[in-house]
Amino acid sequence: MSGSTRRKPGSSSRRESQARRRSWCCSFTVPPSSPENLSLSRSHSHPKTLSSKPTNSSIPNSPLSTKSGLSLVGRTRIDPRRILSPGRVSPIDSDPTVHSIIQEEQEDPEEIITAVDSSVPEPKPESFRAPPEISDKEDTVFDVRLNLRGKTGGGCLVLELNSQVLSTSSEVFAGLISEFKRNGSSSSSSKMCRIEVPEVENLGVFRETIELMFEDDIPKRLSKIGVYRSIDILEVSAGIMFTKGVLSCLKYLEAVPWTEEEEEKLRILFSRFKFDDVTTRDILARLYSRNSVDSQQHLARQIVWSITSCTDANARNELKPLVKGLLCRSSVYEKDHADVNKEDLYSVCQSCLSSIVCLFEEASDTIPSEKLAKKEKGRPLIERISREVDNINWLLEILLDRQMAEEFVDMWADQGELIKMHENVSPMVRYELSRVSALLFIAMGTRKLHCRSESRSGLLLAWFGPMLLDFGWLQRCRKGLDMKALEEAMGQTLLTLPLKQQYMLFMEWFRCFSKHGTECPNLSKAFQIWWRRSFLRGSETYAIETR
Repeated sequence: MSGSTRRKPGSSSRRESQARRRSWCCSFTVPPSSPENLSLSRSHSHPKTLSSKPTNSSIPNSPLSTKSGLSLVGRTRIDPRRILSPGRVSPIDSDPTVHSIIQEEQEDPEEIITAVDSSVPEPKPESFRAPPEISDKEDTVFDVRLNLRGKTGGGCLVLELNSQVLSTSSEVFAGLISEFKRNGSSSSSSKMCRIEVPEVENLGVFRETIELMFEDDIPKRLSKIGVYRSIDILEVSAGIMFTKGVLSCLKYLEAVPWTEEEEEKLRILFSRFKFDDVTTRDILARLYSRNSVDSQQHLARQIVWSITSCTDANARNELKPLVKGLLCRSSVYEKDHADVNKEDLYSVCQSCLSSIVCLFEEASDTIPSEKLAKKEKGRPLIERISREVDNINWLLEILLDRQMAEEFVDMWADQGELIKMHENVSPMVRYELSRVSALLFIAMGTRKLHCRSESRSGLLLAWFGPMLLDFGWLQRCRKGLDMKALEEAMGQTLLTLPLKQQYMLFMEWFRCFSKHGTECPNLSKAFQIWWRRSFLRGSETYAIETR
């Protein structure tokens, strides 16, 4: 007998052939459904296994039987006959027979035996070649038996490893092996150190981590494994204090791109494990921003300012949906910290309104000639007014989404100078202002904007008349505006005012509609409701509205 392996006369050539191949296999307690298991003999369905001995050492639950769903991993030098597979056939010889295997069981009770029908085709075992410096010392190579037990499904994986490599790589295993040697008898050198790892959530990851201990080029191996699996290996390596594995995983992960799922997985890992700051500095710089909240707000404000001042229409149209999606409350990118505050948005709105006032002064020929020379003359006036209105509506949509638009209602109602110039400007220019009013009316009519009665009254008294004049142009140049929704929202917004103000505005609409017809919004439905509420009383009004 050499080392931990029993040799029999007549089978030495077969043993030498297996030693050259260095093949090994792993299996789980529950055999998968495959053609290899179809013809297993019923008489051999329950293999004989040795029970655990009281001298077994167990790894503490804290690092190894982790709740994280990750397992310990490793590339090891493994004797093909010493990878034991309780519960599934793992061929030892190239031509095994039931008689020979049972005979070996009788001769060596330390061996775990699996009976197999001779008609079953042999599964091709995974090949693993041991490094030459260890394979030449067969009597000292496999002196640690690592028993991994799965947390779910009852899976089990048994590996026989070299204590020297295991102790050099992992501080946890080094402590357990050292304790076993201290507590063992004088003949402990001929005995095997048994280590059991219970509740391993991922046996495959555990095995791959152990394999890395015997890998010459770990980064190359990790590049084949991939980022997601490497994060699992990093967690296992940290749990067993496999320093070389931890450093290699961190170096690889820092050098490659991550998906959002992988990034979140890394965040969870770094919240559970504490690594050396110098080692993880580069990865942490990618995961967490060290800027203050003020600098983040400043960045958001600069982005908003840049878009509103952008002169390229294509670039502006591409950037607006992007930034709006980032700033909206419903965005998947919303973070816990503040991004842009209310004052910043309103300061940009005020700047855009000031620009519109100047443009309308230019359109109505009321701007002084010395100021006119300083204006932007490279683009048509209509295009510049349309751009500023687009900016205001874009900012208003962000304010509505963040429920901050109440003050904008008052701000828009107070634009008396614009309202005066509206009457003196060409209809093909002035209708742009009604696009802002239309967005506010729709927000109020669809209950997305809640403001005081005074604010609603001020808005309608100021901009209801200009809306009646510009409705025809809005129909011809909609620019994405839903006219039916606008008509319905205008009527609903009018019905929120006191009856006295409703009377004044509905009569103004009635006169305009009777004169211009479809060039005015059709508020007939809201007009009927106002009429019934104003001139029909009591139960009669309730019965009509119920119908």
